[in-house]
Amino acid sequence: MSSEVRNHSSSPPLPPDEAYWEALLHEGENAATEGGPQEQHVTFWEDAPSSSAKEGQAAEDQPDGSSADWEEVREAFETDATAELRVIGHNRGGLLVAWNSLRGFVPASQLVDFPAAADGRARLDALAQRIGQCLLLRVIELDRAQNRLILSERAAQVQPGTRAYVLSTIKAGDVCRGQVTNLCDFGVFVDLGGLEGLIHISELSWGRVGHPSDILRRGDIMDVHVMSVDPSQERVALSLKRLRPDPWETVEERYQVGQIVEGVITNVVDFGAFACIEEGLEGLIHVSELAEGHFLHPRNVVREGDTIKARILNIDGRARRLGLSLRR
Repeated sequence: MSSEVRNHSSSPPLPPDEAYWEALLHEGENAATEGGPQEQHVTFWEDAPSSSAKEGQAAEDQPDGSSADWEEVREAFETDATAELRVIGHNRGGLLVAWNSLRGFVPASQLVDFPAAADGRARLDALAQRIGQCLLLRVIELDRAQNRLILSERAAQVQPGTRAYVLSTIKAGDVCRGQVTNLCDFGVFVDLGGLEGLIHISELSWGRVGHPSDILRRGDIMDVHVMSVDPSQERVALSLKRLRPDPWETVEERYQVGQIVEGVITNVVDFGAFACIEEGLEGLIHVSELAEGHFLHPRNVVREGDTIKARILNIDGRARRLGLSLRR
């Protein structure tokens, strides 16, 4: 099969039932199909949906003709072909499309011109507006054994063969130049020249990151560290923080027990408070070290955002632990 556009929207199947959505998204966020809203959730690669009506349903239990559809999908995947598919449902995570007897999922992060800051009701409304539309899509992941079919509108904008070329030229440990294409709660997608990689939110900084938009914007051009490459799944895991040294590796050389340091309170919990003394270095002020005397809760002493001066009680770089005290 060549890379021509294929149209599979002429006879859309019925919307999926509740069991399908339970298999599709399994951690409880808002979902909706043409039949009405339900409570579901979607996360990234590992939690992407299956294409069956029930979780764990075998491929052979699909309606008649599904084997031929899976072959067609696989051929499209292997030849980098695009397909025009009709949107038949949505949830907070993205869109559900029909490929004959199969169901495919298009994550919101893989949509073109989807509002980067959309969340809550605005996000659902933006996705709901796509129902009934036909999108030009490219298969980016399929697994018949798991009834899994993931598609991308963004990938369909790239010339056929580009992704395979990029995959063949990069490897773990490389530093590549890329451009931010989308920001999501779980991380940032970066275009590496025809193939998108993901920087998980935990790989953006050695310090805390509330949301990727706190440090990056769509369109930003930057260097990224390649953590891993999976050619079979066309996945590239990237990191921004690994371009810089891990501050914990040298913490015992740069700080001493008894030293007075300045920090900012980042979190207050029942057993104390955490303070950041530099990017990526947070120490615990145990409740017993917050103040002299008695108090009901650590929040009676400090709050998030407070600037404090603390004394270092102990340092353990290997365990990534730093003990601080506000007591004199």
